[in-house]
Amino acid sequence: MSVLEIRELTKKFGDFIAVDHISLQIKEGEIFGFLGANGAGKSTTINMIAGLLRSNDGTIEILGKNIMKNRRFTKMNLGIVPQDIAIYEDLTAFENVKFFAGLYGLRGNELNAKTEEALAFVGLQDHHKNYPKNFSGGMKRRLNIACAIAHQPKLIIMDEPTVGIDPQSRNYILDSVRKLNEMGCTIIYTSHYMEEVEEVCTRIAIIDHGKIIAEGTKEQLKSIITDKKEVWIEVKTKEPVDLGEIKKIKGVEMASFHENMIQIQSDASINNLNLILEFLISHHIEIRALQEKEPNLETVFLTLTGRNLRD
Repeated sequence: MSVLEIRELTKKFGDFIAVDHISLQIKEGEIFGFLGANGAGKSTTINMIAGLLRSNDGTIEILGKNIMKNRRFTKMNLGIVPQDIAIYEDLTAFENVKFFAGLYGLRGNELNAKTEEALAFVGLQDHHKNYPKNFSGGMKRRLNIACAIAHQPKLIIMDEPTVGIDPQSRNYILDSVRKLNEMGCTIIYTSHYMEEVEEVCTRIAIIDHGKIIAEGTKEQLKSIITDKKEVWIEVKTKEPVDLGEIKKIKGVEMASFHENMIQIQSDASINNLNLILEFLISHHIEIRALQEKEPNLETVFLTLTGRNLRD
């Protein structure tokens, strides 16, 4: 089932086309990475999904319902963790979450219970009476998440949720993303930290100049820019190794030896590593280390857009 479906979405600011007829479908249970450099159209798209900005053309549906025609339904099923921390410094952690949960229609005992659940989920239950002005950056980010999830939405937008925090807090938030997903939430995740996207996202779309230029799993995106893989094998001997037989293995396109390192380039679609290792073992060549090199998402993004994600 599609949790979010976007069709031909367009947004113009005067003569400038910020989002240019994009279409996306996000299925239930996905952690969907949405990547774009500054000015690419990512934030504009997110603001339209959140109902903060009207489109010039196209439609957005959440759980099969048009967001403009079903505002209350959208509100109850959508949670937003904004890039800029949106909490009140003069309210306690409990009061913050309770206030935002109340905006979604929760009342009475249910409101208090959901507030406590959200604080416990982000690990702030022992700080429920404390004020955010005394919190670390990571604690504020976690409180920001609690405010967005207390009403238990089906779709959560997490826009740069780990900006400016320490590694421990970042790991805590990434674990929270996984747990929310396991609990049945579908998540749209944006980040300038490409390693985070590689770590948690099941599928990814790249937007540039208002258009979706690539979409798929990590492996599918990487295959766009190369159909080759490289294997580097460190061996004990420094004596020249005859690689003639390795070159005959299906998929191997190049093999070379330098000092104690064997470099092999191969067709990425063919799984032949076991045959390569069998050859070395059968010839009593001791292997010290092995590294399979492939392009990462940073390389994919740079290749497709011509600019760094942080530009």
